[in-house]
Amino acid sequence: MAQDLLQFILAGLTNGAIYALIALGFSVVHNAMGIVNFTQVDFVSLGGMLMFSALVTFGIPTLPGVFLAVTGVALVAMLVERFGLRPARSHNELVLIFLTIGISIILRAGMKMIWGTNRMAVPPLSGEAPIELFGASILPQALWILGLTLGVIMLLHWFFQHTPMGLAMRAAASNPTAAAIVGIAPGRIRLLSFAIAGALGGLAGVLVTPITTLSYDVGVLLGLKGFAAAILGGFGSFPGAIVGGLGLGLLESLGAGYLSSAYKDVFAFVVLLLVLFVRPKGLLGK
Repeated sequence: MAQDLLQFILAGLTNGAIYALIALGFSVVHNAMGIVNFTQVDFVSLGGMLMFSALVTFGIPTLPGVFLAVTGVALVAMLVERFGLRPARSHNELVLIFLTIGISIILRAGMKMIWGTNRMAVPPLSGEAPIELFGASILPQALWILGLTLGVIMLLHWFFQHTPMGLAMRAAASNPTAAAIVGIAPGRIRLLSFAIAGALGGLAGVLVTPITTLSYDVGVLLGLKGFAAAILGGFGSFPGAIVGGLGLGLLESLGAGYLSSAYKDVFAFVVLLLVLFVRPKGLLGK
C-alpha cells in the first residue's frame, strides 16, 4: 500500500513538474502584457517536434538537440510577439487574446504540414531502465524532468531577482506607466517575456514527449492542464504556478490511482471549476 502511494506521488510530481513549466510560461506573458497567451500550448508541441527533427532527422546528439529545440521555440515565440501581436492596432486585452488563439491555430496547421499527422516517438534523454526507490519505480526521464524543472525554477528566481532585465520586467509588470517613464521599453519587455514563455513551453515539450506520443497537437491537452495549474496557483504568480502544477499533478495521479484512470484527464478541469467557484484568485493569488 505504501509502495503504491509512493508510486502515485512520483508519477504526480513528474506530471506536475511539466504542468508547472507550462504554467510559468502563461504567467510570464500575463505579467508582461496582461493577457492569456494561448500559443503556449503550441510551444509545447513545437518543442517536441523540433527535438524529433534534431535527433532523428539530423542525427544531432541529445544535449545539443535539447538546446536547439528550446532555442528554436523561443525564437518562434519572439516572432509571434513581434509580427503577430505587436502590429495590432488595438491594445485591448480581449483582442490580443483572440489574436493568440488565431496564431495558435496557424502554428498547429504549420506543424501539421511540416511533420504530418502520424504519431512519432522521441528517445529518452538517458537510459530506459527504471530505477527502484523504496519499492517504487521511476524512469530516468522522470528524474530529468524533476531535475531540470528545479533548475529552471532556480534560474528564473535568480533572473528576476538579480539581473537588470529581470528587475525591469518585474517593474513593468508592477507599474507599466512608471516603468515607461524611467525608460524601460515595453516592446523589449514583451518580446523577452514571449522568449521566456517559448523556452519554458519548448522545454516542457522536449521533456514530456519521450514518455508520451508525439504529434502536432500533443501540447493542447498538456497546455490546458498547465493553464488550469496557473489558475489553481493564482494566475500571474510564479510560486503559484509551481504549487498549482505540482498540486494538480498529484491530484491527477492520486485520483487516477485510487478512483479511476478513465477520468484522469477530467480531474484537472474539475479542480479548475472548483477553484473558480470558491477562490477565483487561486491559492497564492493576490
